[in-house]
Formats: sequence, C-alpha cells, structure tokens
Amino acid sequence: MTAPPLAVPFWSPAEIEQSMSATIAHLHARRVLAYPTETVYGFGGAVDEESVAALVRLKSRPPGKPFLILVASSDMVARYDLQLTGYASRLAARHWPGPLTLVLPGGERRVPPRLRGPEGGVAVRWTSHPALARLILAYGDPITSTSANRPGVPPAMTSREIEQQWFDAIGRGLLRVLDGGRLVPSRPSTVVDCMGRRPRVIRPGAISSATLRESVPDLIGDL
Repeated sequence: MTAPPLAVPFWSPAEIEQSMSATIAHLHARRVLAYPTETVYGFGGAVDEESVAALVRLKSRPPGKPFLILVASSDMVARYDLQLTGYASRLAARHWPGPLTLVLPGGERRVPPRLRGPEGGVAVRWTSHPALARLILAYGDPITSTSANRPGVPPAMTSREIEQQWFDAIGRGLLRVLDGGRLVPSRPSTVVDCMGRRPRVIRPGAISSATLRESVPDLIGDL
C-alpha cells in the first residue's frame, strides 16, 4: 500500500480551493501551518497566544525573536488596531502587496506580546503570493509567519525539505504542509521600522532604500 503524501497539494486553483476548508480548520485548532510565500516556505498560525506558543515550540524560538504577521487586506490591519499612518501609509500604498515588512505601533489589545519586537512594534507584510493571499482572505484574519527551517539550516524552498525535518510533527497532526512547488530563490523582504519620527531600514531586502526613498525621502539606513 502506498503511503499518503505528507504535504497537501497547493498549486493549481482547484487544489487551492480543495485544501481550504481543512486548512482553515487546522488554523482554528491552533496548530501550525507550513506554506509557500513569495520568498521561502514559512511556518505560521492564528494570531492568538495559544497558536503562537505552538509555533514557538515547533521552531524552538528563543525569547526576543518575534514572528511577523501576514495580511491580505487593509481591513485586517485596521481590525487589529495597528497604526498605519503618515510615512508608513505612503510606503504601504506604494509597495503592498509585496516584499516590504513594516514594523507598526498599536495592536495592544489584539496582538499577543510574543509577536512584539524589541522596538515595541509588530512586523506586518501584505503578502503578494496569490495562493497564500487567497487562504488568508478565506480564513478572514492575519496569520503569523517565520521561515520554515531548523536553527542553522537554510530556509526551505520545497515542501519536501519540511517533510524531512518535521516528519514526526506532521505525522502527529501538529503541522500541516501546503505544497506550492519549488520556490524560485529571491531576496527576503525589506524590513522598515515605522515606530519613530523617521522610517528606518532594519533589514535590507528585495526593495532597495533608493526605491523606498521615492516615497519617504528621509528614510534612515541602508545607504
């Protein structure tokens, strides 16, 4: 007898729609999901303390290293009381959806403290991956995100790499893997701290500072 595949097909429109109800149920059960993004495969789950704790356990994430939040609409940012004003709004209007992560103030009553970085903000990106955006919209809320890899191992570019590293968690139903095929190598998202008077690049990435300065000329960092 052939063993069932460990990963769920998540490539064609039909596969994406067929996977949706069970994937959303997995998120509601506060378990961890592995999924393709516009850069690498990611791990994530619902934005609540129990789901975040499950993600921390799976990743063996040390304190002080938060996860980011993926959204698929501006309404999700507003409903989570995250403040997208001034220069952050200009950056979002120009580069979202896309590989730009903004560290935003707010969200005190909606976002678990474990998702807040050392600067006090919450990292948010509007994903440009069509299948993942479709899932987030169907789910109706943001999901957390971090790279799908063990410490010291490069981020996964295929679902097979995740299966090899987390076979036991998948078998126990703690981790559900969506197979979006082999991803094309690309730069990570650019991360901009929007907590201060001026925007500041805290991780260079896919969008250059020169391009960002077309929207916010007083950007700090990555000259």
